[in-house]
Amino acid sequence: MSLKALFVCLPVLFAASVAVAQEPEVKPAPVQSPPASVPIDPENVLDLDLSTGGRVRIQLRPDLAPTHVERVKALARQGFYNGIIFHRVIDGFMAQTGDPTGTGQGGSQLPDLKAEFNAYPHLRGTVSMARASSPDSANSQFFIMLLPRFSLDRKYTAFGRVIGGMEYVDAIAKGEPPANPAKILQASIEADGKTPPAALPPAETGQPAAKITADDLNAPIKQ
Repeated sequence: MSLKALFVCLPVLFAASVAVAQEPEVKPAPVQSPPASVPIDPENVLDLDLSTGGRVRIQLRPDLAPTHVERVKALARQGFYNGIIFHRVIDGFMAQTGDPTGTGQGGSQLPDLKAEFNAYPHLRGTVSMARASSPDSANSQFFIMLLPRFSLDRKYTAFGRVIGGMEYVDAIAKGEPPANPAKILQASIEADGKTPPAALPPAETGQPAAKITADDLNAPIKQ
């Protein structure tokens, strides 16, 4: 190459490098968080009448986890949860139930569910499915958060949140298992219009539970 040709090529190469350097950086699209709340539909409200003295209202979120919501609704309508204890309750963490054996090892006769992990945070009052080590091992057990545990986000399927009666959740006896465990006297879907058992007061319709910060603890699982 002649010296003249070299001087002609260098500006072209320099201009090309500048053009590349000025190309905008491609950034991944931000992850969209699910809405914090949706309109209340009685067909998607789970009522738990607890032995602690009142009714807990849980807004189910089929927009987050449709398969898990349908499972819980089906089991509630079958009467599956009636009489089941809260077998694992850790103060400042969560209250777990949904095992008819009361040991943490049981479930329903239905097949396990494929995970529907989502971005809904595990706040105080969030309701999420328990599982074993496999992501696709949730069945009938679920837990209600007593305090936030954000380390559970996207690792457990959140499918609802308490919108009334959180004080009855707070009153559940603590222990693994508790010495005198609280139990679900009746689980029902609000659209079905079932009244609380005679021993309980009328349903509470309080505001959603407050958000409180706390340190992470171990994740709840079946074992």
